[in-house]
Amino acid sequence: MTAQPDLTLDLPTSERTVGRPEVEDFLYREAHLLDTWQLDAWLALFVPGATMEVPTTDNRGWTPAEAGYFVCDDWDLLRARVKRLKSRKAHAENPRSRTHRMVGNVCVVAQEGAELTVGANVVVHRYRDGAAFTYVARYDHRLVVLPDGLRFVLRRAVPVNEAMGPGERLSFIL
Repeated sequence: MTAQPDLTLDLPTSERTVGRPEVEDFLYREAHLLDTWQLDAWLALFVPGATMEVPTTDNRGWTPAEAGYFVCDDWDLLRARVKRLKSRKAHAENPRSRTHRMVGNVCVVAQEGAELTVGANVVVHRYRDGAAFTYVARYDHRLVVLPDGLRFVLRRAVPVNEAMGPGERLSFIL
């Protein structure tokens, strides 16, 4: 895994152990919210101050300062992204793409206090303008355990595709 950004969030401590089934349910719910374009509910899966990253396809595990990104949103940019996608100003997603996500190989890599390191694989089928595209990625997330469930501290989707072909773009949320 790549070096983790130093997030200075005031996260709670938790003695509750979280297993794979709970993490799977969380990731499946996230996939459903994105596929059904429930972006406000999706944003509620993040703690304030969280970040979202999609490194470029040539990522070789560099530090965040060295790597290139398709998406590297801090909390303010993440909220602005959701607002823009819901408006008519997101021309690349108006009308929105139809997507279908398949999440699998979910693994709780580590738990330290209230924070989890989670890995998973995702395949996103995207349909837009009469064309079909397939995106494959690895999820490297950091989650926090809260009394009401799990939340993202860092949401990272690392593309596995070597390149994106004509018509492919990341105007939707990977």
